[in-house]
Amino acid sequence: MAAAVFDILKQLLSPFRLGHKYVQDKVNSVFEGQDAWRVAIITCGTTLAIIKLHELQHNHEQHLITRLKKRIFKLLRKLPSVQKKISSSLEETSRVIDESIKKSINSDAYLTAIPEKGLSDDEVLSELKRYRAYGTVDWQEGWCSGMIYGQDSKLTSLLAKSYEIFAFSNPLHPEVFPDIRKMEAEVVRMTCSLFNGGPESCGVVTTGGTESIMLACLAYRNQAMERGIKIPEIIAPITAHAAFDKAAMTFRMKLTHIPIDPVTREADVNAMRKAINKNTCVLVGSAPQFPHGIVDPLKEISELGVKYNIPVHCDCCLGGFLVPFLDQAGYPIDPVDFRLPGVTSISADTHKYGQAPKGSAVLMYKTPDYRKYQWFSITNWPGGIYATPTFAGSRAGSEIAACWATMLYVGIDGYVESARKIISTARAFTKILRSIDGLKVFGDPKLSVVAFGSDQFDIYRLSDALTERGWILNPLQFPSSIHICVVMAHTQAGVVERFEKDVNECVNEIMKNPSAPCNGAGALYGMSQQIPDRSVVEEVTEIYLNASYNTNAQ
Repeated sequence: MAAAVFDILKQLLSPFRLGHKYVQDKVNSVFEGQDAWRVAIITCGTTLAIIKLHELQHNHEQHLITRLKKRIFKLLRKLPSVQKKISSSLEETSRVIDESIKKSINSDAYLTAIPEKGLSDDEVLSELKRYRAYGTVDWQEGWCSGMIYGQDSKLTSLLAKSYEIFAFSNPLHPEVFPDIRKMEAEVVRMTCSLFNGGPESCGVVTTGGTESIMLACLAYRNQAMERGIKIPEIIAPITAHAAFDKAAMTFRMKLTHIPIDPVTREADVNAMRKAINKNTCVLVGSAPQFPHGIVDPLKEISELGVKYNIPVHCDCCLGGFLVPFLDQAGYPIDPVDFRLPGVTSISADTHKYGQAPKGSAVLMYKTPDYRKYQWFSITNWPGGIYATPTFAGSRAGSEIAACWATMLYVGIDGYVESARKIISTARAFTKILRSIDGLKVFGDPKLSVVAFGSDQFDIYRLSDALTERGWILNPLQFPSSIHICVVMAHTQAGVVERFEKDVNECVNEIMKNPSAPCNGAGALYGMSQQIPDRSVVEEVTEIYLNASYNTNAQ
């Protein structure tokens, strides 16, 4: 029997053996008559070239195509004609941005030095009120998308008192502030419970979704590097939050973006499966993603994580304090929490639908085995042993106290009721937008964000028209669209009706000449998508950021 099997294997392998013999003869003929030193140099040189090519393709935080594009555009920008045109455009953009910023503060001068003599409390309060008057948009009326998620004057008063009590507290020194240490631990545990975390689930309080996401990526990077991976790779949908890009840039990681389904706007799980490789350190899904408010197929992504033994991060920053209450609110969705076996970490923002003040969020892990990789400690510093749980050293204990106070004040009943109001309002907006000829809603938004566009006219024309009527919505790109993120202010009586009236009237006016170009502020947003060299767009954002800090004489 063994002999028969051996004969079969010989027959199967014979073509390969013949092929191997052919290659061997070819190589021998190439090097026939060559000196040994020449063969050795050619062999070493070829090996080094192959290694270099492999590193060029794989051992870099940016994909090869991305690097090639940047290189080409960099060379093109050196052409005098191109350089002149771009410089002229950027100078004009800088002028427009400067004028806009000046206008927003009534061209008032900036303070550039501390006053020689301190002001009285009444004088400081007067100045605070004067500065507050610069803001002309009243978000409490329900005209703004997102931004401010809660609306409760009694809670605001309570938070002011909590700030006063813990204004100078610092979690860096738990021996002095055991109260804040206990509060932070309780905020984390209460949040883990909401997401069905087991007894081993754990986490930290962060300053917001960006820090939560970056810390999770840092943990998975460190875990991967411990296994010998040089450039750990994040695999995330193109709709994943930009904080993943920031994490990749900061921690020298590679970020592979996968496409989304063009109809449902959900992450393409098949594309994610194909993208997985030996360097993959984390898979990402959102609940919901920011642009279109769509919940990614976390169950399928979780299954990939289990199958390939790769951690899965659920970005629930936006929906964190809606998702746990949807069943009780009457709007159930499939689980997107620690009940999914592959989900190893979740980020949820308490300063969004958690109704806490800006500056607090929670990052959760399924077990401490993951969290330990985000810790920072240095044990040989002359200043002593130094260890921190997040990026910051000193932290504002008042933010943790305010978050803790908010969760106790609102309670489960309060969160369920706010979820019911917000989701029902979002569904009302969705119904309105789907009923208007010329508009289309992206996917099936199940939570608080509703994105819409048009196949018949430039959607930025509608964005500009609604801005003129006082609405502040979010412009999106790739594809051109806008969205509204529903918050408590939108649930007030009359807001939905006003939205329906304004959108209908604006669209009717636009449809009188649907092919007309966008000439307002939206035109710049539309044009930016047509610029293939994204470094030019980056320079525009740089101009804006610089202008925001410019205190030169007006």
